[in-house]
Amino acid sequence: MYGIKSPLPDSDRKVVGEALQGALVDLVDLSLVAKQLHWNVVGPRFRSVHLQLDEVVALARLHADTVAERAAAIGVSPDGRAVTVAATSGIATAPEGSVSDSATVGALVAGLGAVITRMRGRIEATAAADPISQDILIGLTADLEKYSWMAQAENTA
Repeated sequence: MYGIKSPLPDSDRKVVGEALQGALVDLVDLSLVAKQLHWNVVGPRFRSVHLQLDEVVALARLHADTVAERAAAIGVSPDGRAVTVAATSGIATAPEGSVSDSATVGALVAGLGAVITRMRGRIEATAAADPISQDILIGLTADLEKYSWMAQAENTA
């Protein structure tokens, strides 16, 4: 803790801090993966997929800020440094070079799925420790699931 008095007992703050830190890392990496895909998508659906990826980037960045500020509010220093993200993210690396629109959507769906799975675990972990942080995680997971649904529909024949 770095001078901020937390309303949570230390044991709960530790659980919630770990959940928020994990969420922060996954959201930062999701924004980076989506931006990498955004720059490299090619194919007949280029424009629609390109724009959809920017929506995911904006969503991930918005939620990352909310999660980081919640961590700070409970006395946990958020760590969004590149080295931390690279070491602890649960998202696969984006493909290198140009990526077809279908493969891009597939990579986005996989990335969202990985984050959603981990977020659902964090929702469970924070239920008793801090319903306020849990509520933040529930809201952002709902948004991620919405984008996952839309991306999956993009590749469904």
